[in-house]
Formats: sequence, C-alpha cells, structure tokens
Amino acid sequence: MSGNEKDLRIVIITGLSGAGRSETMRCLEDAGYFCIDNLPSSLIQNLAHIFSLPGSKIKRVALVIDVRSGDYFDHLFDALMALKREEIGYQILFLEASDQTLVKRFKETRRRHPLATTGRIVDAIKEERKRLSAVRDIADIVIDTSNLTARELHEKIAETILFGVEEKKLQISVISFGYKFGIPTDADLVLDVRFLPNPYYLDRLRPKSGKDQEVYEFVVQRPETARFFELFRQLLEYLIPQYEIEGKSYLTIAIGCTGGRHRSVVVAEELVKIMREMGYGINLVHRDINKK
Repeated sequence: MSGNEKDLRIVIITGLSGAGRSETMRCLEDAGYFCIDNLPSSLIQNLAHIFSLPGSKIKRVALVIDVRSGDYFDHLFDALMALKREEIGYQILFLEASDQTLVKRFKETRRRHPLATTGRIVDAIKEERKRLSAVRDIADIVIDTSNLTARELHEKIAETILFGVEEKKLQISVISFGYKFGIPTDADLVLDVRFLPNPYYLDRLRPKSGKDQEVYEFVVQRPETARFFELFRQLLEYLIPQYEIEGKSYLTIAIGCTGGRHRSVVVAEELVKIMREMGYGINLVHRDINKK
C-alpha cells in the first residue's frame, strides 16, 4: 500500500431520497471535496485506486450512492470490504427523515421518488427504508434532517466531518427536545427530565427559555437537579470509554422535557459543560426551543 492510500479520505453519502444528499454534497464540495453523484458502487474500489496513484492531488472525496444505482447491494459491501483490506479510510454518512417530512418535500419540489414508478410516494419511501436498512446499520454517522434547515445541516456536516475533534475520540451530540414533538430518531441515549419542577407553571418564567438566567437558576438550584448531574456524570465516565473500546465514533444524547423549551434546554447546556470538562467535542442543538 502506498502512502497516498493512507492519506486518501472517502466520505460515502447515502440514505433516503429527499433527506438532503444533494445539499450535503454541495456542502462538502464547498469545503474542497471532490464530489461524484450517483456513482455505481462497483466503481468505488477502482476510483479509490485512481485517486491513490502517485502524483494525485485529490485527497478528499465524497461519493453519493443510493438506490438510483441498480447494483446498490450487489457490489456495495464488496467494495467496502476491499477498501478495508487495502486500509483506505472511509466514512459512511446516512441521511434520513420522517415519512411525513419526505412526502412534504417531494410534493413541494414536484420531484418523482426513484422507486415510485407506480403507486403512492409513502409506499416508495417505506420500500427504500427497507432496502437501505443494512447500510444504515453500518453507517458511521446517521443524521435525521426532519427538523433541520439547510444551514443547520451544513453546521452538522461541519461539526461531524469537516471540523470534528480528533478522529479517534468519540464525538458527542446533545439534543434538547420536547416530548410533545417526538423523540429524535437518531438518539442513542434518551433522558427524560420531566421529573424536575417545571418553570412553565410560573407566569414570570413561562415566556422565557432555558437559556435565560432566571429559568437556568430555577432548574439548577434544585437539589434533585444537582443529584441528577452527579449521577449522570458517573454514568458518562463509565459509558464513554466503553463506547470507545467498541469503536463507536459518534454518540447522540437526547434530553427531553414536555415542550423542549425550559428544563431540557438547561440540562442540555449543563451536560455539555460536564462533557467538555471531560475533554470531548460537543455539538449542541436545542431542537424545539422556539416551538409553541
């Protein structure tokens, strides 16, 4: 194996149609990646060899691979095994969204779903999920774009791929959310903080959010909150090294309260401080803070 092969980095972008693959490719292209859309998976290994040849100046490659390619499962896993044997580094980024979100996006853009030759869009989406389930299971990064704007997706890509922390260290995302709006589908750990006293029931605090000092003090100054942080820090000190031993690269922790505006926001902010003290890079998202 040449030194060039070790330097080459490949990001394989895949996932559900309408979940943001094209937007992700544009983001990586703007960051200097050489991008190829709708690449047959049988060509991945050959392409890696070409970019690994002496004198090649292309070191960052993004490949969009999906069900539009008829040989999706026929050759994809063989190609990935070949890259591993030759020690060519790659990451699989899987993009998904809720059925409702995908149907809405297809209707707004008036694009045809690649599997919707006949029948309803929702049936095509379900079939695509089924076909992609094996790839999702081995993905290094899974991003649910249901509630992300284009700008927020770019920020997520920057955090996880472009400017992530040291490659061998676990990268952690913390999401505050409201149970009334649903649990984040990409969460690895879900913590329910509805046991804490709710600022919503105080007229002076209801219009504010967990980022306001009064709400913050109301939540963190409770003895049950202090005990919760103490116990959860102990849990993280045990769990995170175990995840790293198992080779996990990304961990998403979702913190939920009723509306996602008060308690979960405060707790998420505090947990980020704790984990940064532990030396981990954190991506923090308050998903529902502005929802009514």
